[in-house]
Amino acid sequence: MKKTLTTLLIALTAVLFLSGCVERNLPVLPGDQSGYGQDNGSSAEDEENIDISDLDDNMTESGAVLNEGSQKVARIAFPVSEYAKLARTGKGTIKGQIYVSDGGGQKILGKGTRLYLNPKTSYSDQWYRESYIGGHKMQKADDRLFNYLRFTSSDANGNFAFYGVPSGSYYLIGTVKCGTECGYDVPKNIRIATLVTVKGNQVVKKDLVGSMY
Repeated sequence: MKKTLTTLLIALTAVLFLSGCVERNLPVLPGDQSGYGQDNGSSAEDEENIDISDLDDNMTESGAVLNEGSQKVARIAFPVSEYAKLARTGKGTIKGQIYVSDGGGQKILGKGTRLYLNPKTSYSDQWYRESYIGGHKMQKADDRLFNYLRFTSSDANGNFAFYGVPSGSYYLIGTVKCGTECGYDVPKNIRIATLVTVKGNQVVKKDLVGSMY
């Protein structure tokens, strides 16, 4: 009987020991991810649950009010060959702060807002020219574009960072929500975009600054 109990205790101890040695999936730290279509601030296990509800607004909408009967601008054909030439991995870093300014030193920070890196191609050039600069609404972006975007979120001070960025030029895009402090009766999302270039393992400091007016 004692021998049987001893054997059971040994077996139980072995099971408990081995269970403590099972490999666990550790959370991915912010900035560890470097692939396209990923959020630099999310863990890999949360990737399927990333909220990208603002994606089409940033890539499609102008924020301008269209006149009745106005039509959305047709997009050019998605340039598959251009995107196929883009590097998929890199060592560059792009960091900065997102905010809107009144020109007199007052800043409204973009807290916890989504930011995108959209590779500069003829496809994104059209978006920048027609939507961001021209203020026109555009047709829905091709779904394949998502595979080439990088995105992250700013912190409570509007600071953001993209890591593992391949060499190249990108449209850096984000929005800041601003209400009465910007003179609006109701909160409004102010979209901001600028061009940024990174080479090799450069650390590029680039603030994303918009105007209240």
